[in-house]
Amino acid sequence: MIFQLIRLQFIKSARSTSFAKSILTNIFLGFIILLLLSYVVAAGFFLKDIIIVLDGDVDPLEALNGYLIFFFLTEFMYRYFLQKLPVVELESLLHLPIGKRWIMNVLLLKSFISPLNLIALLLFTPFAIQVILPQFGAVAMWGWVGAIVLTSWILHWFMLWFKQRFEDSAIGLAVIIAVLLLGAGSNYLGWFNLGELMKPVFDYAIQSPVPLIVLAVLLGVSYWLCYQYHVQNAYLEDLAGEQEEVRSFGQSIGFFARFGLAGEMANLEWKLIIRHKKSRTYLILSAFILLYGLIFYTNPAYSSDEGISPIFIFVGVFITGIFMIQYGQLFLSWNSSSFDFFLNRKGGVEGLIRGKYLLFISISVVCFLASVPYVYFGIDILLIHMATFLFNVGVLVHVIIYLALWKPKPMDLNKGAMFNYEGVGAAQWLMVIPMMVLPYLIYLPFALLINDYAGLIALSVVGLIGILAYKPLSKINVQRVYQNQYEISSSFRQEL
Repeated sequence: MIFQLIRLQFIKSARSTSFAKSILTNIFLGFIILLLLSYVVAAGFFLKDIIIVLDGDVDPLEALNGYLIFFFLTEFMYRYFLQKLPVVELESLLHLPIGKRWIMNVLLLKSFISPLNLIALLLFTPFAIQVILPQFGAVAMWGWVGAIVLTSWILHWFMLWFKQRFEDSAIGLAVIIAVLLLGAGSNYLGWFNLGELMKPVFDYAIQSPVPLIVLAVLLGVSYWLCYQYHVQNAYLEDLAGEQEEVRSFGQSIGFFARFGLAGEMANLEWKLIIRHKKSRTYLILSAFILLYGLIFYTNPAYSSDEGISPIFIFVGVFITGIFMIQYGQLFLSWNSSSFDFFLNRKGGVEGLIRGKYLLFISISVVCFLASVPYVYFGIDILLIHMATFLFNVGVLVHVIIYLALWKPKPMDLNKGAMFNYEGVGAAQWLMVIPMMVLPYLIYLPFALLINDYAGLIALSVVGLIGILAYKPLSKINVQRVYQNQYEISSSFRQEL
């Protein structure tokens, strides 16, 4: 039965119209994954030196055992965004005359074949060879490495259960934020040393096989619990019920109703974002990236004694326009499955595009207001955010949409966003150039010839001119869609 299921998966891939494209994409992704894993191995060889540089004259093993819990908190975070669920394949197999338990075992074991499950092994084995092997021997070394790897694998099965249980609710996001704050804030604020919670486990793993045995049992238990949950909920009716529950969050925003057809389309786009996995992921990531300024504004290396650091302009553009940049780069691809509907309605395409404009600008306003607390780092930061916000909604939004309309590609909204390149073409890669260059073309001449504040005023004025010229500028993109409507429509009809 296992071989039969593997055969069905192979036939499904081979018969796809995008089979050749998928092979090339997988080869490219495989190369990228091997490159990233090689960086992980290199980091493992330098881990001892990194610890000595950071902590000074300390025992690297003692220090690392105290830091391991932060590694697992980080792993919890990236597994939440990167780890895929077997739900889509499950829906395509449940109606077949195959035992549900066989299907679930194959899908869960298939999910385990992932580069994510190699990171802990590749990162800590070089360190163990350098530090533990000479001092304690091979048995102690593999006991310590095994304890770390088993803990990482336990997180794999836990995350499969966690995402299936909480991903479509606010609880999942709340837990992720709580984990982030607990992990990053506890030591920084001096509440308690979080690393001491798991340090004894890995200290003891060097001396005894007991931690390894206990973790192996916990690994089996975590797999069994994950398996039981998925088997008990592996019904098409349950999956459909979960989707209906998600739709209840996609209520209309009353403010948009004031803008006529464009407002209706903005409400429609908002419901699309909330109800589909990929678009919802972009929205969640935008909320997290609002913290991007903490990397730069708190780092003395990026500050300047002679005024505003030029890199802060890029940070301001990124923070106040992150949703517009991320979501807008796939401007029409989000509507690839329903583009013909808008095409066959009077004013449908124009209403769709202006509705997207309205949504982008509205969420950019929210991002700007959410960034106001950065004034804590100085009034200059608030002025930067205000200038870059005006530039984003007045100029950059039109540039992003114009580039996104160059040969847009279809996409499946129900697939995850991580390592999913549907809808991405050359335009999406080239979009980074105007995003980084245009603000500086306006800011730097005035900043260098007069002062930094003159540069911010220039950015603001250009943004305000763009806002006043909204109608003619947006009309350019509307006309561009009408000129290429049949080519775009034909492209969206291609099977993914």
